[in-house]
Amino acid sequence: MALTPASRNAAVDRAAALLGRDAAAAEREAREVLRLAPADPRAQLILASARRRQGDAKGALTILDSLAQAFPRAAQTRYELGVVRAALGDQAGALTALREAVALNRDLAEAWRALGDELFRAGDGPGAEAAFAEHARAAVVEPALKPAAAAIHAGRLDDAERLLMSRLRTMPRDTIALNMLAETLARTGREPDAEPLLDQALTADPTFSGARFNLARLLFNQQRAAEALVHVRSLLADAPDAAPYRNLLAACLSLVGDYDQAIGLYEALLREFPRQARLWLNLGQALRTVGRRTDAVDAFRRAIALAPDLGEAYWSLANLKVAPITETEERTMAAQLGRPDLLEDDRLHLNYALGKALEDRGEHAGAFHRYAAGAALRRRAVPYDAGAAHQIMQRSKALLTAAFFESRAGGGCPDPAPIFIVGLPRSGSTLIEQILATHSAVEGTMELSDIGFMARRLARITGYPDGLIGLDETARRERGETYLDDTRVHRKLGRAFFIDKMPNNFHHIGLIHLILPKARIIDARRHPLGAGFSAFKQHFAHGQAFSYNLSDIGGYYRDYVELMAHFDAVLPGRIHRVIYEDLVEDTEGEVRRLLAACDLPFEDACLRFHETARAVRTVSSEQVRRPIFRDGLDHWRSYEPWLGPMKAALGPALETWRT
Repeated sequence: MALTPASRNAAVDRAAALLGRDAAAAEREAREVLRLAPADPRAQLILASARRRQGDAKGALTILDSLAQAFPRAAQTRYELGVVRAALGDQAGALTALREAVALNRDLAEAWRALGDELFRAGDGPGAEAAFAEHARAAVVEPALKPAAAAIHAGRLDDAERLLMSRLRTMPRDTIALNMLAETLARTGREPDAEPLLDQALTADPTFSGARFNLARLLFNQQRAAEALVHVRSLLADAPDAAPYRNLLAACLSLVGDYDQAIGLYEALLREFPRQARLWLNLGQALRTVGRRTDAVDAFRRAIALAPDLGEAYWSLANLKVAPITETEERTMAAQLGRPDLLEDDRLHLNYALGKALEDRGEHAGAFHRYAAGAALRRRAVPYDAGAAHQIMQRSKALLTAAFFESRAGGGCPDPAPIFIVGLPRSGSTLIEQILATHSAVEGTMELSDIGFMARRLARITGYPDGLIGLDETARRERGETYLDDTRVHRKLGRAFFIDKMPNNFHHIGLIHLILPKARIIDARRHPLGAGFSAFKQHFAHGQAFSYNLSDIGGYYRDYVELMAHFDAVLPGRIHRVIYEDLVEDTEGEVRRLLAACDLPFEDACLRFHETARAVRTVSSEQVRRPIFRDGLDHWRSYEPWLGPMKAALGPALETWRT
């Protein structure tokens, strides 16, 4: 019996609806249509897709080849053809078919997603990112949201924000709009404003994987890996093979110190995606952290071979300080820097890496030029307001007086476990941490962001440091307990004490004292030109925006010395200072004084700190795996002719920095 057009359309619609949840049933429906209407191209396409979903890629290809010849402008057929060819290992054929599909229909979201996956597999990171961005645009099907999706894709973030705010005023529970606005705000550096939007979207729809993935990435980017892990594991429960989720899981595990698991994940991903340079880079960084230096060098060079323009791989290799940049690598870097289309992030990393190569050869003028070029690019990306920073320091001095602390002598969490190491980066904090972490009662962790996040939350509510005024005894105790709870994920060894070596915490000594009155505070201090230039030539992943301009560094150090002198006066004896130069010259004496300040008995092993096997995330990871050496003590003097702006900004602190 012949099918009527209406009944055939209904049968095709039923088959199409079944594809996503029951491919075998979809096949049965499609075959029934084809039994009575063997030339129906829609039923043929559904049959091919059903066979592919059931693992018969070859059978699907036979159908699709004929369909593609008969209907050369059918985008959905090209998409299916691309997915099938990918399943059969024909990457070139898959890419061709998928590119044809999106050229025929730019709004075919699933084709963009498949194209991104194949480009990622092929090692084309930028191409994959562009395809995934197109997928995000095309996946928005609500007509009212399409202009905002187009604005996000085009980088017109102000327009996107305006359109999405308008939408949410009339439909405040639109989860897609909430997710899109969160992405827009995050891309403009407003992560704290983006987070509650994603929370709202997930409250309304806990199954919204796109919002959950965005929230996990946002938390990770703020160094809140323990919170991000909850969301990543939820995503993986539904999609255990998804490479983006596994990659983010590995990154989060690295951040909480589970390096063996992270390395295993990266290695598994690289067995599937061996041409993905950024995975090799991530693996190399994890290997460096656990001290597998030779393997790390190999991973970084694998990344370079796959992506000669990947500046971060060269910088990671140079920063490892165990494998000199080769002449061939140096020529490749110089050639890449000559490209007008080189991404700015790659350009700044290549400048830093070339600076290190020139420095190793003693070409200090050329090295300084490269460091300065990299710093200028980085400063453009992370602007720093020296005036605002100085005002906060002055406000802290005015507010946090001896009388202020005396009136708040009670409260706080009495747990003595934390040992805070504060100061400027590149001032010996990693060395001090390694010495302390060698003690049987102390565990080293990493630079923890929890105190900084607590301060920023206070700032958003009542300003900072003024927000400290309203913390009563209960609030101080609760915040101290929260800090200990949130940092527990980093404590693997069950020791009585642990180290938080975030240098920027010197800004928050008042907060630390109020919420953790028994915590120890160590000030790691180094000659201002030594610390300052070492920071200037270092590209930090985050958190040190002052370090990309010599005048800013000098002013920052001057404010640091002034603020620490204030705390010495209003909290006498609260802070133990370790001068890096003294630690180098009189190691045993300084180690004994350090341990005494932490109420720890002397252990001879602390003098053999370089023998301690532990993960070290910071750029000083290789130095602390060697005995103390004097070579780098006055390294800055080779660059003194160019340090005039820093000296001028330091003012009297250049001479009085020790006091």
